[in-house]
Amino acid sequence: MLQRVFPHPILSVTLTLVWLGLANKVTPGNLVLGAVLGTVVPLVTAAYWPNRPRLRRPLKIAEYALVVLWDIVVANIEVARIIVFKRNADIRSRWIPVPLDLTSAEAISVLAGTITMTPGTVSTMLSADGGAILVHCLHADDPDEVRDTIKARYETRLKEIFE
Repeated sequence: MLQRVFPHPILSVTLTLVWLGLANKVTPGNLVLGAVLGTVVPLVTAAYWPNRPRLRRPLKIAEYALVVLWDIVVANIEVARIIVFKRNADIRSRWIPVPLDLTSAEAISVLAGTITMTPGTVSTMLSADGGAILVHCLHADDPDEVRDTIKARYETRLKEIFE
């Protein structure tokens, strides 16, 4: 019964919290409206998620979010340092293929989004077989180090969460 009312419980909670964040005020009315949206939207879209993603270790999401937030702060400082102090001739922009061990489409999407949210890097293309993602890096002295960092910091954690 509970599964029928809340087909995607994590999405329901997320939508409620996003609504409260957008409203920028926690009131009983906003909480009720957020809960209604968090219930109705997953019910209406449930047919489009026949094989919804399974989270193997959902508590690891908090750890992943903290790692990503930290990396965003550090990358902002690095990008500012590159822009302010490096001459254009000294900037080494690179295209870096990152082979993937992830198989879940949702995990790959989260990885691509994470790479793009981190200043100085953009995920641009997924290979046809889903086995690699192409990343553009603003400045990389060692492309192998960038690849290894993405795999160690993000892909390993996403594998624990999704697979």
